[in-house]
Amino acid sequence: MRIVGFSFIRNAIKYSYPIEEAIRSILPLCEEVVVAVGDSEDGTRELVASISPKIRIIDTVWDKSKLAEGAVLAEETNKALQAIGPDADWCMYIQGDEVLHEAGYSSLKAAMQNWKDDVGVDGLLLQYRHFYGSYDYIGNSSKWYRNEIRVVKNNPAIYSFRDAQGFRKNKDEKLRVKAVGAWMHHYGWVRPPQVMQEKTNNFVRYYHGNETAEQFANTYAEPFDYSQIDSLAKFTGTHPQAMQERIRNINWQFDYDLTYNRTKLKDRIKNGLEKLTGRRFFDYQNYKLV
Repeated sequence: MRIVGFSFIRNAIKYSYPIEEAIRSILPLCEEVVVAVGDSEDGTRELVASISPKIRIIDTVWDKSKLAEGAVLAEETNKALQAIGPDADWCMYIQGDEVLHEAGYSSLKAAMQNWKDDVGVDGLLLQYRHFYGSYDYIGNSSKWYRNEIRVVKNNPAIYSFRDAQGFRKNKDEKLRVKAVGAWMHHYGWVRPPQVMQEKTNNFVRYYHGNETAEQFANTYAEPFDYSQIDSLAKFTGTHPQAMQERIRNINWQFDYDLTYNRTKLKDRIKNGLEKLTGRRFFDYQNYKLV
């Protein structure tokens, strides 16, 4: 069974993406990792190339005509996915601000072996924890997605969907997936406050274009205010081994009053139902669970 990882990245150093940790977290499962490295303004390409001899870099230029609604992110994902050879059975995706927890390795290996030849399974669904402000807090309102596809069959019909959150096949058909007991940690909202604001300003450009991005940057020039969040919970678990050094080197402080809650009524109802039943109702699902 051949497993190949894939990812995309641009300006990882400038915007403090944990791309090295992300790639290292999937390396033990992959024989190769294809990374589409965009035209960066820092040493991103050199950083990615230094991680492992397993890495194969695809040099890309981001299409600035596809900034609306994050379409360029899916395009860059597809460049890496399409560069994977036909001999791969599975393609393991990871974004530059995600890190796979090693506790899920055995479950992932078993699932890939079990469903490799099943034509009724297109991919595997992982569970998510979304960290916010620091490595001590996770988002617990319904706006944070709980699951997403991060492993897909090596099928030319499969492609990155919309802004690269998930995948579809053929003409907008949802993938049929199996849930796996593995956790992906999302650290996209954990950065030094000034860098977080710069990254936010930059992402406005990818979704709304240059003119809106310039206006946004002029309006929000101060360091990012992490206190403006509806609800958080204290994280009591463990972080992936690949993240330990970055966590030790954190150089800012973020504390959150856990009694403070601005969750909307509909979200409180959803949270209450989840506590009672163990199920998350009314969430958007970018897949078909089989």
